[in-house]
Amino acid sequence: MKKAVCLLSGGPDSATVAAIAKKEGYEVHCLSFDYGQIASKELDSARKVSRLIGVKNKGIDITFLKDIYGPGVTALTDKKMKMPGKFEPSVIVPFRNGILLSIATGYAASIGAEAIFYGPQLGDAPFYPDCRDEFVKAMSNAIKLGTDLNIAVRNPIGKKSKAEVFKLAARLGVPLEQTWSCYLNGKYQCGKCESCRNRINAFKKADIDDRTRYQK
Repeated sequence: MKKAVCLLSGGPDSATVAAIAKKEGYEVHCLSFDYGQIASKELDSARKVSRLIGVKNKGIDITFLKDIYGPGVTALTDKKMKMPGKFEPSVIVPFRNGILLSIATGYAASIGAEAIFYGPQLGDAPFYPDCRDEFVKAMSNAIKLGTDLNIAVRNPIGKKSKAEVFKLAARLGVPLEQTWSCYLNGKYQCGKCESCRNRINAFKKADIDDRTRYQK
């Protein structure tokens, strides 16, 4: 069976991408990264989701990145920074996808995978440089040059809005209620940070019942 590596954060977009890879007939090997993010609960969600959709999952500890970024760079690792309710540059983790895809490349080469899936959707591209088509093409080329292997970087939801991704997730049987979008690490998802707001709006636009538990 052909193999694929999938970056699985524990959020709805990456969970949908993993389900797409499985539907396409790949043996899916997911990687979930602990990079020192405040929202470590997303890693719990990644483990739950991978079991529920029937794919393999491996946790990777790269918490040294938190030390590399240091204070005042990204609110996703620095608890002293304010967590915004709408997009601000403070929620960017510099070159995160580049780092994760590079690690995934080494893993893909070691297991003989022919593709790496990751899940930025259409709404990410204007704000995050490592979520754009140009970046995907450049990474694919760099991987080929650096390995002499034809390992394709796939972003199958790159042309879909978040609401369209949620509709697709529902059709594929992705347990959206088990995914974690929140940038914080509360008992429940906060419902107020930029990522939670995007999640809530996507459920509304997709006209799908939102069974997520949010902080009151």
